[in-house]
Amino acid sequence: MANIQFKGIHKSFGSNKIITDFNLEGKEDEFLVLVGPSGCGKSTLLRMIAGLENIDDGEIFINDQKINELHPSKRQTAMVFQSYALYPHMNVFENMSFGLKIEKRPKEEILSKVTDAARILKIEELLDRRPKELSGGQRQRVAIGRAITRNPKIFLFDEPLSNLDAALRAEMRVEISKLHNQIKTNMIYVTHDQVEAMTLADRIVLLNKGNIEQVGTPDEIYNDPANIFVAQFIGTPKMNILEISEENVVSDNTLKLFGSEIKFNKFKFEKAKHYIGIRPEHLKVNHKSDFSFNPEVELIENLGNEKIIYLRKDKNQLSAKIPSNMEIRNTIGFNLQDLLIFDKNKIRIKL
Repeated sequence: MANIQFKGIHKSFGSNKIITDFNLEGKEDEFLVLVGPSGCGKSTLLRMIAGLENIDDGEIFINDQKINELHPSKRQTAMVFQSYALYPHMNVFENMSFGLKIEKRPKEEILSKVTDAARILKIEELLDRRPKELSGGQRQRVAIGRAITRNPKIFLFDEPLSNLDAALRAEMRVEISKLHNQIKTNMIYVTHDQVEAMTLADRIVLLNKGNIEQVGTPDEIYNDPANIFVAQFIGTPKMNILEISEENVVSDNTLKLFGSEIKFNKFKFEKAKHYIGIRPEHLKVNHKSDFSFNPEVELIENLGNEKIIYLRKDKNQLSAKIPSNMEIRNTIGFNLQDLLIFDKNKIRIKL
């Protein structure tokens, strides 16, 4: 078991600031997912943990031991890369055992560790094959197996599934979750894919431009976003955001939207700009709702089990998610309890 702690981490490449004052404490046996758009610093953080990137300022601790100056081989971490990084001239057994051989481990220990890892990953029958004889998913299992043989305190995953097709990504997500449940070791996983973040994580760290926007469980991130960036990054299609100007604030508890008034009994508005957020699945079709309006339907995507409806009302573009067997009419509604309200700085206001 291990825990990891980041204290005041800063990292720049020239004048380009990548990480700014990053502070976070992980928990023992936690599956922690770093997610965010390209360039937000998530892979750089992972490489700093592994010792592949220097830290400009700040400290990283694993089990209360500062690792800033430790050689990568002494950090008791194992990294799984996006590119698999397998040796093409070696078979699976040789790839998985290479790190142990470098450490001059006994042959019996090497055989035992490789055999155990292959059994866990269900690749025993592949040990004699070369990487070119393997599928993408099999290669990724080998890369994970090589990490398992090192018996690390912390596994580091750098977008390991991004080279796989959609069906195989879904399968490997399940396998990685099973692996975490089985070996009970800390895992830090980097991805830009919100589905991976939501399905794998015990906690999600959502990054933007080197800063933490929010840390929480998948449920907390989805249902209780801290700001508009978080609200729109997590969820497909992204959350609908409506800008409310000062002129739309009729009174401290009443707004005018799409030509009609909405009364909020549990909230008081200041005479200032606000934003209203509503998730696509909370826009109702053919249901009685607290508030309804008549938008123009621009496009319908039929996904089999559900439909995504793209709507326009005045200058606003919205999307709704409904069951595929539901008839689409022009009246769309929502309930006040499903609305999220943000202030002029796009920070969430709790009702």
